[in-house]
Amino acid sequence: MSLNDTPRANRLHIGLYGRRNSGKSTLVNALTGQQVATVSAVPGTTTDPVYKAMELHGIGPVVFIDTAGFDDEGELGLLRVDKTERAARETDLALVLFHDEDMAEELDWVHRFRQSGTPVIAVISQTDLSADGGRSLAERVAKETGLRPVPVSGAEKFGLDALRSEMIRQLPEDFEQPSITQNLCHAGDTVLLVMPQDIQAPKGRLILPQVQTLRELLDKKCRAVCCTTDEMAAAIASLKEPPNLIITDSQAFREVSRQKPAESRLTSFSVLFAGYKGDVRYFAESAARLSKLKPDAHILIAEACTHRPLTEDIGRIKLPRLLRSKLGDGIRIDVTAGRDFPQDLAGIDFVIHCGACMFNRKYVLSRVAQCREQGVPMSNYGIVIAALLGILDEVELPEDDIG
Repeated sequence: MSLNDTPRANRLHIGLYGRRNSGKSTLVNALTGQQVATVSAVPGTTTDPVYKAMELHGIGPVVFIDTAGFDDEGELGLLRVDKTERAARETDLALVLFHDEDMAEELDWVHRFRQSGTPVIAVISQTDLSADGGRSLAERVAKETGLRPVPVSGAEKFGLDALRSEMIRQLPEDFEQPSITQNLCHAGDTVLLVMPQDIQAPKGRLILPQVQTLRELLDKKCRAVCCTTDEMAAAIASLKEPPNLIITDSQAFREVSRQKPAESRLTSFSVLFAGYKGDVRYFAESAARLSKLKPDAHILIAEACTHRPLTEDIGRIKLPRLLRSKLGDGIRIDVTAGRDFPQDLAGIDFVIHCGACMFNRKYVLSRVAQCREQGVPMSNYGIVIAALLGILDEVELPEDDIG
């Protein structure tokens, strides 16, 4: 992906679900116009989910997810099905493929997606192999689901336009994510971005949340001023008036809070992403429970990235150090990376998530729902750091203007 591309986490995730050899991979290839997924008559060719980013006319930037068949068998097959179920949590729009009269599992998956509030389209696949072009099956599916099935043939490129039109019609209501800064700044505001360029920052580049926030500020017609922590005082002195808003790296909260003008509001990139990707109010409510954790509490830190840990890694070094300094050395801290997030949170007393710039909002909210259902408080790096430093009341939380 080039620097001009939309990050995968910001794209609409469209997942294809069906049994083995139901035509998922063929349909993905037909929709994308590329040989993205391996097509074979051998059941179970698709193992891990295959992700393909593209621009879809009428929708914009999307990611197609080609999943393993949900009827896979054996020990390895169960692992594949588990990855299919995990992919479902980040799916914004689901295509469930029906291809023969036995459709109990397909109906179950339609029900699953409806239960989670995910828009779902019933696709009658491989119509080129059906004597009546899939019409009788479409009638049965419509009767069983109340959906309007779309007959397609990936091999013959039939029905693709109708499927694209249905995808546009079924776009989730929250497809357009809230803005990153939401109500915290408006056109004409001066915003100071304090960005430490330490070992965590890639050489010659800015990290993704900084890039995305800066771009949004420019789109909002704000005046963005950037500096490192040690140049903050000079940057403020160069302005005629104090900045309306200061956005910093959460690791620099303490120093920036000490230096900021009283008139300026303060937040961090991580706090902004708490609202952009997750449930900022729930995160803030959960952070208030940190001080009530037992001395032997079990804390799970969840990173979206799977990078090699650095010398001063925030999730594995700095944050655990701060937690122990405030809560004591008796706490137990585990760290997960990528999609390695436990289904059963029994025994875990608190979950702290990173900013999740590499995940889409649907997937982060599925983790929030999981924590809520199991009664485990969840927050994110920025809000937890502010709470542990005792300055959460000074930090501005993003909220929709309409809220």
